Amino acid sequence: MQVSLDFAQLNDLASEAVGGKVLFATDDWFAVAENLLKRQDPEFKADLFTEFGKRMDGWETRRKRIPGHDWCIIQLGVPGIIHGFDVDTRFFTGNYAPHVSIQAASLKQEDLPEMPSRGERMGTAASDQEFGLITKLHSDTWEILVPMTELKPGYLESSHSYFAVQSKQRWTHIRLNIYPDGGIARLKVYGIGQRDWSTVGANDLEDLLAMANGGVCLGFSDAHFGHPRNLIGLGRANNMGDGWETARRLDRPPVLKVDDNGILQVSGSEWAIFRLGHPGVITHIEIDTNHFKGNYPDSCKIDACVLTPEEENKAVKQKWNIKPDLKWKLLLPVTKLKPHKRHFFESNSIKLQEVITHVRFTIVPDGGVSRLRLWSFPRLLPSKQQH
Repeated sequence: MQVSLDFAQLNDLASEAVGGKVLFATDDWFAVAENLLKRQDPEFKADLFTEFGKRMDGWETRRKRIPGHDWCIIQLGVPGIIHGFDVDTRFFTGNYAPHVSIQAASLKQEDLPEMPSRGERMGTAASDQEFGLITKLHSDTWEILVPMTELKPGYLESSHSYFAVQSKQRWTHIRLNIYPDGGIARLKVYGIGQRDWSTVGANDLEDLLAMANGGVCLGFSDAHFGHPRNLIGLGRANNMGDGWETARRLDRPPVLKVDDNGILQVSGSEWAIFRLGHPGVITHIEIDTNHFKGNYPDSCKIDACVLTPEEENKAVKQKWNIKPDLKWKLLLPVTKLKPHKRHFFESNSIKLQEVITHVRFTIVPDGGVSRLRLWSFPRLLPSKQQH
């Protein structure tokens, strides 16, 4: 399905890949709630059954025969501002949850009860002890971000239900309610991480591009095999699917040539644009082509600039094709890349010693990169440029 909603291009703050986890679920009979947070798309295996019934790739509760409705509590892997949700019922056709609502809270670690380990939950329901502990959070009173809304069955054309969120608060936990029971394949919580920068010292070196620090992808030329938001994920990539990979450019020449520095001479390139989580002067850069062995880019470069929120909004609306062009300045010059390797660059390779807010990462001619790290000491912009 073609996603046209802007928020669906942001980071998934609840994914298991960034540390999202289920703290509690009322019931996990047919399939456990942890499946909601998987990075990969849901699968359907017609012949897969367990002793509890048909095994589905999602969260599916038993047919309820007691009062109430089913719900679960999810701790976001990256706390932040939520811009929207994708509730996906894929493959749940005669057994999907008919209605859903979503609530949220901002909790401190000391607010959380010490819940028992979830362990293997299939075929079980929450115990009286677990209900007693989770009740201390009073989650039924949390702020409603999505009111009770009807869902559609999990056929290809109807499985995704998108919900935009207007709240600008920072959230740490959500409560997903299904009414009264049934199944959901995946839950995506799209937003931007938000860190408390008052706790960071002026001499603390930070990766300002990391999603955990508020970095976010704002645009790109191509994401055929992997979205560029993966570049700012946690840790090193698990595989090629956990990186940014473009299609092969069709305008590449039939016979390739290189210059004296071994750089391919082609006219085409691909790009991705990011906003840093905090302004800063970049002092160290890491470009990781981990897992990309026969499909890494030949070379790359990085440009940078300072944008106000108004300038950013205009550029996003015009898909970064704006005239006159933004005043990009060269941060990292054209650099040859190698396969399946971490490339590190320090001050002698970095050409810009100014505070920046945005970067454009360009690869030539196409291919895949797993991670991009921009290390810096957080700095404030001059007062006239403050966001």
